[in-house]
Order: sequence, then C-alpha cells, then structure tokens
Amino acid sequence: MAGIRLTPEEPEMPVGTPPRPQLPASVAGAGGGSGGLEMASDDERSVAADSWSVRSEYGSTLDDDQRYADAAEVLAAASASANFPSAASDYCSSDKEDQDPGDVEGSMLGLQSYWDASYSEDLANFQEHGHAGEIWFGADVMDTVAVWTKSLCNIIQGGIPSGPDSIKSEVDEQLFSNYPVLDVGTGNGLLLQALAKQGFRDLTGTDYSEGAVELARNLATRDGFDSIKFLVDDILETKLDRKFKIITDKGTLDAIGLHPDGRAKRIMYWESVSNLVEPGGIVVVTSCNHTKDELLQEVEDFSKRKFGKENMDEGARPVSQIFRYIDHVRTYPTIMFGGVEGSQVSTVAFQRM
Repeated sequence: MAGIRLTPEEPEMPVGTPPRPQLPASVAGAGGGSGGLEMASDDERSVAADSWSVRSEYGSTLDDDQRYADAAEVLAAASASANFPSAASDYCSSDKEDQDPGDVEGSMLGLQSYWDASYSEDLANFQEHGHAGEIWFGADVMDTVAVWTKSLCNIIQGGIPSGPDSIKSEVDEQLFSNYPVLDVGTGNGLLLQALAKQGFRDLTGTDYSEGAVELARNLATRDGFDSIKFLVDDILETKLDRKFKIITDKGTLDAIGLHPDGRAKRIMYWESVSNLVEPGGIVVVTSCNHTKDELLQEVEDFSKRKFGKENMDEGARPVSQIFRYIDHVRTYPTIMFGGVEGSQVSTVAFQRM
C-alpha cells in the first residue's frame, strides 16, 4: 500500500530558520468539485518562475514575512489556475479504491511552476541558514535506496537473481564504481551524495527546475562532492546524449503522475528512461503513490504499447519485454490495512532488456 500520505522529512532546522510558506485555506481546499482539471498556461508557469528568480539570483532581498507572503501568492496562483487540491495532502494519495492504478488525482505538485517556487525558497533558505531542504520519503528511505542500489550491481555484471539472498551478496567496488548513474528529478541531489558514499563516482543529476539544480550544486560543493554533475533537463523531453548503467528515481514518477495529463506523461517517462538506460542496466524507482504490483503492471503495459497489443490478442508470440522485474526493497516497515499487508513506500528495480 504505497499510497499512504507521507510528510517529507526535513533535516534539523538551524535556529532562526523561518517556516515554509503555507497556502491560503481557500486554495488548499480547492479542486474538490467534480469539474475537469485545466492545465496551467505557459504564461502562468513563467510568471511563477519569474516571481522567484530575484531570490535565487540575488539572495534575500525582502524581509521574511514579505517573502513568505509572496511564496503563498505564487503557489496559490498555480493551484487556483489549475483548480488543484492542496499539494501537501495529495502527493501521496490514499484514496485509490475506485481509481485505475495508473491514475492519481491531479495536484499542483504536477506543475513545474510549483517546483520552481519551492526550490527557489529552499535555495534562499540554504543561502541564509544552510538548510538543505526536504528529503522526500525521509533520510532512512534515501539511505536504504543507496545501499540497495549498490547491491544490485552484480546483476549488471550478468548475475541472475535467484531471490533476496543473491541481491545481498558482496559487490566488487572496482567493477561498479565507474558505472554511470543518472538520478532523474534529483531535487536537492542528496540521493546522489548517498550513492557517492557507497562508492559510485560517475554521478549525474537532472531536474527541470533551475532552482533545484543550483541548490544541488551548492549542497554538493559544501559537502565535498564536487565531482557530481548537475544539469537542467526535463526527463520527458531530455536532451541527454549518453546512456547510463543505473537510473534512479525517488518521487519523480509520482510527481509526473500528478499532472493533469499524468497518464500520457508517465508513458513519455518510460519511453525516455528506456532510451537512457543501457541494455542490461537497471532502473530503481521509489514511489509513495504506487505499490510494487502497480509499478510492475505499468511497466508491462508500456511494453504492450511499445510493441503493439495485436500480438497479445492474436496469441502469435509473447510481447517482448523492455524491462524485466528484478526485485523490490523488502526492509521497509509494513502495516496492515483491510487485511492486506503493505508498506508506505515502494522501491522496485527493473533491468533493461
């Protein structure tokens, strides 16, 4: 049950750090009607991003009260224009009984304008207080993903997993340390720092928000990880011209699914990822909106779309696989709900065929 609502974990706040801005109540409750969602226009996204550019380029130019009032206004405009419900409450939605597994109710978290505003705020907090920003899903999940990703490298070398025990086997650091790794939607880049601590050296993080990339670069420099590369790039329209042995995603697929055109954009996501990962390479996806089984079904559906459903209908031959399921993290805490056991977060690994 990867659909339980989670609160992003924040590192300890330095003394004097002001709170994150909150949306006005009228906006936080918007979108509860039955009307269809409307996309925010490019002009609205541009205005939201421009409203934050002053802080990201010049640092703090306004007093805290005024800056956070501006923050609420920018986020409110993005939310109201798309008739979206509250971002904080809908990132990890639990009301999924009547939903198609591929559909999640739209939220302002699906808009780039929200992330531009959020990361500009985080960047200003870093410049003023040294705060690294939020760690989505928490530091424990981030560290688990980093350690577990390292354990998967034997499979890239040609090993066939026979179960959880084979995933845990020792890995030769000389073999995997130079594997090129891409973290899509990297945000503050802290997952890449965790991977660097595991011995990975060829690390790249991309995000479509310039504020996120600037924050990630600043944090990496401060923490002694200057070798990590950060680039502004949209995974759905990527300009990257190289392939990677490992691709990680911690929450990006969730956010893409919260766009009004989330279903179509998730297909674009898998198309792009399938082109960026080397044959035999692995993709590690961490989600709080989808269970392991739902992610497996989504990848299977992508293969059917890619190769054509007619082969399945006619029974001529099995549909070719684009990705093969490897394993999932089994150490997350579990809960019982409705007689079903599950975890709040799912991390699943696929291998490119």
